[in-house]
Amino acid sequence: MLELTGLTAGYHGGTVLHGLDLSVSAGTVHAVVGHNGAGKTTLVHTVAGLISPSSGSVRLDGREVTGQPAHRIARAGIGLVPQGRRVFAGLTVDEHLRLSYRPPRRGDKDRPSVWTPARVTELLPRLGERRGNRGADLSGGEQQMLALARALLGSPRVLLL
Repeated sequence: MLELTGLTAGYHGGTVLHGLDLSVSAGTVHAVVGHNGAGKTTLVHTVAGLISPSSGSVRLDGREVTGQPAHRIARAGIGLVPQGRRVFAGLTVDEHLRLSYRPPRRGDKDRPSVWTPARVTELLPRLGERRGNRGADLSGGEQQMLALARALLGSPRVLLL
């Protein structure tokens, strides 16, 4: 499902990931662990398209997504729950959910939308209770739930947390 081959990436001319190979099968859960500065965030950001790799390949279901913009990688099926939540302070929970929901489109047979705003609030009922509240009014935990809900509403095949 997700295949990284020879992935090399970094920041400002410095290399953090050195020829990384990783394969993640459908229906599995994987954790990347390491000390501060080991490259965990760089890995996640490179897979999600926030950092362009200097070499190597990122493939999702056999389809090359390397170096594509983050929005195209998200549409291809890779969802990201960002560190630090990145909730829009002035938008309500309901507005976040409506903006994040990606209903299936014609020709989208391989990516049916399994996550709807109703299903997300069923999974995370506190968000349903706070639908009218703005992002700035949510607790840190509620903001994290909202960040997760936003990622799920894209019905990703791979979810990066």
